[in-house]
Amino acid sequence: MTNFLFRDETHQIIGCAMEVLNGIGHGFHEKIYENALVVAFEVRGMPYMQQRSFELVFKGRTVGTFVPDLICFGEIIVDTKTIDSITDQERGKMINYLKVTGLQVGLIINFKHRNLEWERIVLSRDLGN
Repeated sequence: MTNFLFRDETHQIIGCAMEVLNGIGHGFHEKIYENALVVAFEVRGMPYMQQRSFELVFKGRTVGTFVPDLICFGEIIVDTKTIDSITDQERGKMINYLKVTGLQVGLIINFKHRNLEWERIVLSRDLGN
């Protein structure tokens, strides 16, 4: 069996997302789902950070900041969306988010439709293999 990085944590986050979607429904703005996930994380006692800021540095100079929606368990970026479908644009952004933060796992969670859509993105630290 292959190593599934942060398997249990990922399942807990997706479980919270399903609970949120079932509880408040689809069709709201992304921030509502982000805040509802915070409530679900707190109820379950899951550690998280909301809106933590990261500097983007180019040639030794700060050129901007990146603020992910949520970081759960100190290891997984959670990006809430209300879009038609998850595309390469969101996947590419998540890869950049992982590079900036130094984390390896990200979840893009789309609350737009009745059924939850999500994708798990992993940035390998060992790109040579």
